[in-house]
Amino acid sequence: MTTLALILARAGSKGLPGKNWRPVAGRPCVLWTIDAANEAARTEIVHRIALSTDGAELQKIAVEAGIDAVSRPPDLASDTATIDAAARHAVLSLNDDSIDTIVILYANVPIRPAGLIERAVSLLRESRADSVQSYAPVGKHHPWWTAVVGERGEVKPWQGDALNHGVFRRQDLPPAHLPDGGVTVVTRRALFLEIDGVPPGPHAFFGRERRGIVNPEGSVVDIDSHTDLLVAEAILEQR
Repeated sequence: MTTLALILARAGSKGLPGKNWRPVAGRPCVLWTIDAANEAARTEIVHRIALSTDGAELQKIAVEAGIDAVSRPPDLASDTATIDAAARHAVLSLNDDSIDTIVILYANVPIRPAGLIERAVSLLRESRADSVQSYAPVGKHHPWWTAVVGERGEVKPWQGDALNHGVFRRQDLPPAHLPDGGVTVVTRRALFLEIDGVPPGPHAFFGRERRGIVNPEGSVVDIDSHTDLLVAEAILEQR
């Protein structure tokens, strides 16, 4: 069976227009993700690489890089289109029934830990889960330290009765994690909503049996703003 690395790259973006193809450390941003997919292919964890996009420039980059380019229709390239709908369209467009595992990668993530794709796919296979997603520790932005500031400046806890849950040292906070955008791996059955007993919703394509892998804080950079772009360029230039 085949593991597909599928790179999702819309041409537009409200937060940072053209973020997927604009230069990051001297190269189009998407090329850093293509590099990560190619590295996984060299270890034979990934067998095929494709890029789904509505942008002509991004399609050109994919072809020049020697990977498949899937033309995404406009209704799947809007800012309201779902990731899983775009992924299903791409898988069907490739017309390859041997694809049973899909590694979803975002083109606006130029920095990932080495071996991340391999770790995620290996966990999916070993655990026989429906999906694996990468996470990062939330650090000082912990939900226990979330408050609500009212119109008159009054402060109250987001949840519960005690502000900060009574915790004032970071090391005393319980572990909490957020998806970091580094990688998502799903089985074909999960992506196509064929897993029994999964409630409908925007995350139904993760299936029932979900697993996570934890990356070091700050080891994934997901570009959504100009500040993210500056951070990514600084890190890549140091490398």
